[in-house]
Amino acid sequence: MGNKNITLGEFIIENQSSFKYSSGELSKLLNGIRLAAKVVNHEVNKAGLVDILGVAGEVNIQGEDQQKLDVLANEKFIQSLIKREIVCGIASEEEDNFIAINSNDKQNRNKYIVLIDPLDGSSNIDVNVSVGTIFSIYRRVTPEGTPVTMEDFLQPGKNQVAAGYIVYGTSTMIVYTTGDGVNGFTLNPAIGTFYLSHPNMQFPETGKIYSVNEGNYVHFPQGVKDYIKYCQREEEDRPYTSRYIGSLVSDFHRNMIKGGIYMYPKSSIASEGKLRLLYECNPMAFIAEQANGKASDGYKRIMDIDPKELHQRVPFFCGSTKMVEKAEEFMANE
Repeated sequence: MGNKNITLGEFIIENQSSFKYSSGELSKLLNGIRLAAKVVNHEVNKAGLVDILGVAGEVNIQGEDQQKLDVLANEKFIQSLIKREIVCGIASEEEDNFIAINSNDKQNRNKYIVLIDPLDGSSNIDVNVSVGTIFSIYRRVTPEGTPVTMEDFLQPGKNQVAAGYIVYGTSTMIVYTTGDGVNGFTLNPAIGTFYLSHPNMQFPETGKIYSVNEGNYVHFPQGVKDYIKYCQREEEDRPYTSRYIGSLVSDFHRNMIKGGIYMYPKSSIASEGKLRLLYECNPMAFIAEQANGKASDGYKRIMDIDPKELHQRVPFFCGSTKMVEKAEEFMANE
């Protein structure tokens, strides 16, 4: 564990010089996310006491029922980022299109755009299971001083300048990277401050956990079926343990600490996979690679994929490097 006296705010300032675009703006942006995370954490923790459980009655762009907390988290993160006047555009998994922040010339000169999944795994809220937020930060590619366009958002993951997630569980944590390793900060709820608790987080090279929705087994490609059977086979270092929460943030967080692989492949009922490239896969891939892990679509690196649309879905294999490489072997042999 790290020095619990270092707060997230202090850590951001101390390490600002290691960020190649250091100008203070990214620090403000991360602080905006930190503030929104505390607000959402407060709402998540009192979910059973107030009327924010269940379905909101709306369907998002993905065709999924929006949970009430989805809507609330989406509003809180967007409000926090807009009020700080540090981004020129935001795209959310809950919105049909991106939000261009063009209310004045000053904001047009902002350099960063944010893509966010405000509440990953929100259907678990009703049963008190951990959920999370995933965020991804890029520098715009269109000229400063002009409104953002779709081109600013459809960038490959390798262009990310920062990414992270917040897990709202038995404790609330922010885990993030700016391309110089991965660090985790735990919220002290008594004083509302995040402290460095998990410095330099790393995936073990291999592990004994595989995370996949085996209820969809019959719909998976043969390569995935073969890899699952490999995981279950009685060998010297196997069978592996199956652990699947159904919240990407929670499954990823556990596997990064203990060693494991997370899989959401394409299937006969989801021909492109289910997870979103821009809001889920790219940020988690960036964190994984910075933590000595690996992320692919079963064949190629996730962060090399050129996005074609804002809500694009892709298959996702992510975790301990040797486990992902073994899964890719089975996919190749298919």
